[in-house]
Amino acid sequence: MRHSSDDLPTALYSGAQVRALDARLIAAGTPGFELMQRAAHAIWRALRRRWPDAGAVTVLAGHGNNAGDGYLVATLALRAGWKVRVLAVSEPQCLQGDAALARDEALAAGVEVLAWQKTHAPQGVLVDALLGTGLSGAVREPYAAAIEWINGSGSPVLAVDIPSGISADTGEALGAAVKAQLTVTLIGLKIGLFVGQALDHVGSLLFDDLQAEPAIVADQQPVAQRLAGHLLPRVPVRQPTAHKGQLGHVLVVGGDHGTGGAALLSAQSALRSGAGMVSLATRAEHLAAAQTRLPEVMSLAAASANQLHELAGKVSVWVVGPGLGQGAWARSLLSLVSIASSAQVWDADALNLLAAGAVSIAPGQVITPHPGEAARLLGISTRELQADRPAAARALAQRYQVACVLKGAGTLVADPHGRLLVCDRGDPVMAGAGLGDVLAGLIGALIAQGCTPWQAAGLGVWVHAGAGEYLAAKGNGLAAGDLCDAIRHLLQERAACPK
Repeated sequence: MRHSSDDLPTALYSGAQVRALDARLIAAGTPGFELMQRAAHAIWRALRRRWPDAGAVTVLAGHGNNAGDGYLVATLALRAGWKVRVLAVSEPQCLQGDAALARDEALAAGVEVLAWQKTHAPQGVLVDALLGTGLSGAVREPYAAAIEWINGSGSPVLAVDIPSGISADTGEALGAAVKAQLTVTLIGLKIGLFVGQALDHVGSLLFDDLQAEPAIVADQQPVAQRLAGHLLPRVPVRQPTAHKGQLGHVLVVGGDHGTGGAALLSAQSALRSGAGMVSLATRAEHLAAAQTRLPEVMSLAAASANQLHELAGKVSVWVVGPGLGQGAWARSLLSLVSIASSAQVWDADALNLLAAGAVSIAPGQVITPHPGEAARLLGISTRELQADRPAAARALAQRYQVACVLKGAGTLVADPHGRLLVCDRGDPVMAGAGLGDVLAGLIGALIAQGCTPWQAAGLGVWVHAGAGEYLAAKGNGLAAGDLCDAIRHLLQERAACPK
């Protein structure tokens, strides 16, 4: 997964929206062929920067404007003295409009154009100019075979606009999909580049707006926003007279027999993320470990919900679910939380009990499901959910009237009003147990310090992923608890900066 880059725009669009922007730019007076030329120059610049000594380019051309971009890239490479050929997967004479003009320019310049065959040997950098953002169904032949040829070539691959076979809207691989080392995307960022299976296919991502008229782009309402620091709230700098009572009281509820570690991680995270007070309600067997590991946390052995009634009135935020289990004990505790008036963050088994209909959640809270839990909440398979993660996140937020954090690579944050945030931070080193427990505690602590549930969900996801990036340099084997100090450091950086 590529790391985030704050020089990218934050607005994310559907494939149809970007095609509409292209049409509006043409209607406003920029000729389509000129846009295609700008695209080719942007792609060629990126290719030369990434592979300056390659000396050879093979363009795989399809039948639409993507192919036109590819033909013009081939022309530029030939004029620069590189060895060039175009392998046409679609008949070149079938091209129309601006793509046909690009083909003619390439032929006039002397570019070699051949009908693609499986027997062709790859040559230099492969430019994927096969399929664009309009793909909606499974990739058909001969494109599927050509994509398989690209992926099996062992050559460096640059994708034009989006790797062929990836949905611009969902990030799903529609059958065969190109695996690129570099993708140069144009005019507007497509949401599908940041979610789902696309993360295994995009490689490094570069963006060029092709000098699009800002007013025209601004007129298009994006489908989502990329999480970026300047869009997120700052944790207020504490005044000299600040005291713990002003910074909220987080109560973590969880830790059934044998799963006390999950609740301890959430409590540790809430503590390190700045909550004024943190309490833990757990099984009696975990009390000694909790008091030893986290003496700053007020730990309570709770046999049932009855033992939490007195504490409930003092709580600012409940974090419920880590290690909770789904038995009678869990149901008893969750029944109390569900009717509490304070803010709540529901994670793990709390969500499984919600999916089973054992309890309901009040509107306005935060839920933090991983894909399996999210699929159960929606009553669909995990495969169906992963095929369109943006739609799933929105559906969960609307069904339960909550802020939904759909975890995974390309974590999504949705609310009932249709807002959607996409996180492009993080690192594969974070693929391990317990990191979700840390995230739940972090979000709870942010709410305790004054963030709204929506703000806390977005900021929590962004900081949590940033902490993973920060620690990734140390290699695999990241323990979830390692994140807590990194989170503390990143939150302090944000608090120290002026608004």
